[in-house]
Amino acid sequence: MISTDYIINTRTKRKIYGIIGALITLIIPFFLMLDNHNDHLESDQSFCPFKMVTGFPCPGCGITKSLVYFYQGDLYKSISYHILGPFVIAFCWVTIVVLITELITKKEYFTKLLYNRKLAYGLAAFLGVYHFIRLIIFVRNSSFDDILHQSIWF
Repeated sequence: MISTDYIINTRTKRKIYGIIGALITLIIPFFLMLDNHNDHLESDQSFCPFKMVTGFPCPGCGITKSLVYFYQGDLYKSISYHILGPFVIAFCWVTIVVLITELITKKEYFTKLLYNRKLAYGLAAFLGVYHFIRLIIFVRNSSFDDILHQSIWF
């Protein structure tokens, strides 16, 4: 039998890890923005392992660049890299506030929403359709040589 102290301690650790993860997600693009002189992000090789191997973007490709351009105040460019970039920033801030509030009050507020299966399937379906549309646009706008240049094989 698992003691309640173990469950409470595990939940507390998960909340602290969630806060740390959200902070890292917000901080890394901020430092990249500070180093983005002369718009070097436009021409840099992607760090995505899938894109490096195949030359095609994965469903998450562009989120970091989207966050960097959002921090710079260029909402159009941010959304053009990934439509969910600004929502990631909002989600991270809400996550930080909610998890800190839950740690202080020792209550859980959004557990049913966060573990909602319908919401998860809906977000997955949206991301799948969005990625499929991005792939079609990417293939239409890129030649075979362009795709090869975006991989590590060239």
